[in-house]
Amino acid sequence: MSPAPPAPAVDHLIVAAQDLAQGVPALEAQLGVRLAAGGRHAAFGTHNALLALGGSTYLELIAVDPEAPPPDRPRWFGLDTAAVRARLVDGPRLLHWVARPTVLPPGPDDHGERLRLSRDALLWTVTVPADGSLPGDGGGLVPSLIAWDSPGAHPTDGLEDVGVRLERLVLATPDAPALRRRLAALGLSGSVTVADGPPTLRAELRTPAGSVVLG
Repeated sequence: MSPAPPAPAVDHLIVAAQDLAQGVPALEAQLGVRLAAGGRHAAFGTHNALLALGGSTYLELIAVDPEAPPPDRPRWFGLDTAAVRARLVDGPRLLHWVARPTVLPPGPDDHGERLRLSRDALLWTVTVPADGSLPGDGGGLVPSLIAWDSPGAHPTDGLEDVGVRLERLVLATPDAPALRRRLAALGLSGSVTVADGPPTLRAELRTPAGSVVLG
């Protein structure tokens, strides 16, 4: 019997930094916990550090890898753009989120191309626009989509639980009904809070030291 597909969920948060060596201690100071070493993404010239957020949800702190050769395509999450680089001048910033629908819909569409990537024992398919931009209107509210193709393997499997939890992910937009419909079509209605207002992405975390808001 084939295993049941995973429930739709927030797979991970994308927090970006100009430099991982400076971004890790800055985010650790903000959250009051230690991040775990991640790995390198050869296809995009980036590397990361990770933090478990409970269940199969985690936080990824990502930055350009200064030791990697330039990639053959634009880096994901808009990391090559002046607009994103400007947002990171004052330290790590919550940039985007990645959703795990029950079934990854065929593409390409404005979520991006479907790329199959791997690192160590992990194998996954993720949506990435050809120009490396954030999907949708580029504001980070429309999620990238991911499917983990490595049987029984997920980044959270090897992460220590240090007591941080994602309590709420809030997506504010002037066109909240349209975003709600879009997320409902992916089965993600119950995973996030969509509110009316200026474009805003906000993650409310519970840490051992208290509540922390990234946004």
